[in-house]
Amino acid sequence: MRKRISIKKVGASLTGALLLLMAFPPGHAHADENVQQGNHLLTLKDRVADIVNHPAFKGFSELLLPWDDNTKYYNTRLDQVGTLMPYHSHVDGNEVVGALNYLITQADSGKTIFYDFYSERQKKEDPTRKATGLFFFRGNPGATFAIVCPGGGFKYVGSLHEGFPLAQEISRKGLNAFVIRYRVDEQLATEDLASAVSYVFKNAKSLGVATHGYSLWGASAGGRMVGNIALRGVSNYGDADLPKPATVVITYTGQTGSSKDFPPAFMAVSTDDPIVNIHTMDKRVQDLRNDGVEVEYLHFKNAGHGFGMGRNSDAAGWIERAIAFWQRHLPDAKTTNTTAANQPKP
Repeated sequence: MRKRISIKKVGASLTGALLLLMAFPPGHAHADENVQQGNHLLTLKDRVADIVNHPAFKGFSELLLPWDDNTKYYNTRLDQVGTLMPYHSHVDGNEVVGALNYLITQADSGKTIFYDFYSERQKKEDPTRKATGLFFFRGNPGATFAIVCPGGGFKYVGSLHEGFPLAQEISRKGLNAFVIRYRVDEQLATEDLASAVSYVFKNAKSLGVATHGYSLWGASAGGRMVGNIALRGVSNYGDADLPKPATVVITYTGQTGSSKDFPPAFMAVSTDDPIVNIHTMDKRVQDLRNDGVEVEYLHFKNAGHGFGMGRNSDAAGWIERAIAFWQRHLPDAKTTNTTAANQPKP
């Protein structure tokens, strides 16, 4: 016997369905989809366009990428991400994706991962400043900070390979790290770095970082930016009279110049570097030591130029030594630690 359905019940069901449609219109479903995408971690099968369109990076995604215009690379898979950075070697897709996924998980947990160090007024005065910012890799609250300056020959900014993975490793050691996106001109880039240092100092409390013992890290073109600050000071490139960094880390750059108040320096290069003349770095290291500056200097044989973390080369592990060098020069480090002084100089 067929069961009869009440017209009232049918009406009630239709009414309920209509209410559900009103509560969750098509636009709302799209919003939910965006939330789920925000939790999506990148893989090597994803493409550059997936970085650009990722909700976690909304408003600044292009600044993660090397070039001012990256559109021709949008269809590039992340396992081929090295093709975006022609001056770099030993680019590891897993390393790049891992650092980006760190930022995604930080954003998904409600943490701010990107900071403008120029005000809206400053960007209005000079629109080129819009192509700048700081990406934050958090260490322990109250720990000091580093600003990492990737290279790219002042043609592009290789943060994907030479910035984010290094900053992630620094943060794993409990120290705070920022990666700077700067304008691709040496003078302007150094001004950007000075402004970034000033921004962190002014906002240290809200950022949860200490300013004493801070360090600047630079590779290739980024090493020139760091070297400029180390030689001439922050105030020479900005309006803030701030102390020089406690240490600098400079890798594979052909910059020259020394001074007696140059900060303690950790430097590294590979003998097969096709861009930087290793003898130029050798001479600079000797000049610095002659001026009484402490320098730890590493020579590698098969790391090439732009080796970043140095994966799959004899430079692998160099960052551990660089971080240890920095830690030895922090204000709270034991003054009895003479390890560095007793090491033979390469």
